[in-house]
Amino acid sequence: MGQSRHASAGADASAVGTELELEVTNVAHGGVFVARHEGRVVFVSDTVPGERVRARIADTGHSRFWRAETVEVLEASPHRRAHVWSAAAVDRAPEDRAGGAEFGHIELGHQRELKRRVLADSLSRMAHIESDVTVEALPGDDEAGGLGWRTRVRLHVDEDGSLGPFAARSHRVIPVNELPLATRAVNENAPFGQRFPSAEAVDVVAPSTGPARVLLLDGTAQRRDTVTEVVRGRRFALEAGGFWQVHRAAAETLYDAVQSTVDEAAFDPRAANLDLYGGVGLLAAALGDRFGGTVRVTSVESNEVATEYAGENLSEWVGAQAVTARVERYLQQLSRDASAAERRRLEAATVLLDPPRSGAKRPVVDALAALRPAQVVYVACDPVAFSRDVALFAERGYSLQSLRAFDLFPHTHHVEAVGLLTR
Repeated sequence: MGQSRHASAGADASAVGTELELEVTNVAHGGVFVARHEGRVVFVSDTVPGERVRARIADTGHSRFWRAETVEVLEASPHRRAHVWSAAAVDRAPEDRAGGAEFGHIELGHQRELKRRVLADSLSRMAHIESDVTVEALPGDDEAGGLGWRTRVRLHVDEDGSLGPFAARSHRVIPVNELPLATRAVNENAPFGQRFPSAEAVDVVAPSTGPARVLLLDGTAQRRDTVTEVVRGRRFALEAGGFWQVHRAAAETLYDAVQSTVDEAAFDPRAANLDLYGGVGLLAAALGDRFGGTVRVTSVESNEVATEYAGENLSEWVGAQAVTARVERYLQQLSRDASAAERRRLEAATVLLDPPRSGAKRPVVDALAALRPAQVVYVACDPVAFSRDVALFAERGYSLQSLRAFDLFPHTHHVEAVGLLTR
């Protein structure tokens, strides 16, 4: 058990700023690590399981745990490496460390092991599923040391117009002159050192075709700027500032993973197949390319601009359409209004489910399960939300048949999973 270097920390806000020596025992969801002090859980940043660190208490506002920030490594893990980004290294004061690379001090293979543990533990605790899933590297990442993969970066602007990422777990802007996780095109076009006093943020976007874009977000209406991404030879048009997977190989990886995850024996091209939270149609296109020109699929997305692009990107499939709607409301309307024939087509359907980081949640799971589709391919960017939703699906008769995980975000705590759920 860690011992205090100063007076007893107590149990109130007066403990903030106190420094403790802590033994770090495990990894937790959210890019932090687990230690204990006098029986209380302390979540610690910038460390590795197995280390002994000196950490400064940063937050005591929760009755069950505190948060702390490593200020000195007393006994280092063999998996610790020099941080890939000097702006985020532990030798800087915690408030001056750039956010967005919270695993950058950990050997790349061990990062994937830690992500595997978080996903497997979440599934075990929340869905009562024991999984031997591994976290797969994307092509080229090991050779590049997990660097140079981000094709999209948002830089924030502080009160004097300075530009940079936020500090970890804060809204304090940290000026930088490099972004090691970003591609060369992003780094060459990022306006380091410039000031933008009227802006809220600056996005730097480097698509797979065409020049990079620097987008100034200043609260005024933006002129629509279309970029093109290419996946397996297929072209996808989208708004420059719209959502697209940030890793240079992520869209292709998920496109392939969805194609291989769908149970071909349960797939009916004439069913009322759905692509929920469909964006600009990437995964719906994967379904169409896998099963041919007769595929029927409806892409549902709440962002109207993304839906417009999805309609264009899916136009070669006669049976494809893109609908602007909130997913929960769309499913509830289907359940309420579908004819007997439509219900049969829905029961034969394959559903692609790619919700935001917060997950699908109970209302969407309830509405979807009520339609009784044959299979659900769930693309998840948060292991806890995914595990919670898998448990909700299990209550409604759907079980997890297969699972893959991908390291789409090296040097961060994030991990992507693709699972198949069937009745």
